Amino acid sequence: MMQDIFVTTLAQPLESWQQAFADCQCVKEVPLVNTQQDQVMFWLHMNEDRQHWMQGAVQRIVKHYPNAKIVVLANAPDQAEALYALSLGAVGYSHAYATAEALTEIRTVIEHGGLWLGNSLLQKLIEVSTKLTSTQTDHVEAILSQLTQREREVAVEAAKGLSNKEIARILEITERTVKAHLASIFERLKVKDRLHLALILNRNYTI
Repeated sequence: MMQDIFVTTLAQPLESWQQAFADCQCVKEVPLVNTQQDQVMFWLHMNEDRQHWMQGAVQRIVKHYPNAKIVVLANAPDQAEALYALSLGAVGYSHAYATAEALTEIRTVIEHGGLWLGNSLLQKLIEVSTKLTSTQTDHVEAILSQLTQREREVAVEAAKGLSNKEIARILEITERTVKAHLASIFERLKVKDRLHLALILNRNYTI
């Protein structure tokens, strides 16, 4: 039987979580000791630290719960962030305030070996993927090598779904500088938006 564990900083689990999974557990951090005898599904509720926290949480789960399934829940879902979550090892990405019915559907899909990204992101991925020719893919590394070191840093963070404000804070530069770098990156790499950038980097570049 699947055990559902919600990792969240909330004092109380959301009502929809409890409605979907009456026997679910809520913890503030991923337990470092695997006491679960059954298969586990972790629902990671993103906090303010977002990507840094998500990366650490996923790594702990993979290390201590090798057979667990991971779904990332975001208060403000972001397409590039969803792609980054999958690259880390998650098998699902959804709005944190999804209905109980949606949550149970997500679990059903994942239990049967599927991925859950939501229809809008799936449609966008299909649209963008059809525009990625083999020539572009073959030359991704060559194109990236033409970026400056700072542009590479900005590109990597943007591909994780970070906002300009978050990138500016991490790299200790201004938001205006981030915007300027992104404009240059998009032009040089011939990409239209952050999701397109994320697809290229997550498929062909180690972040």
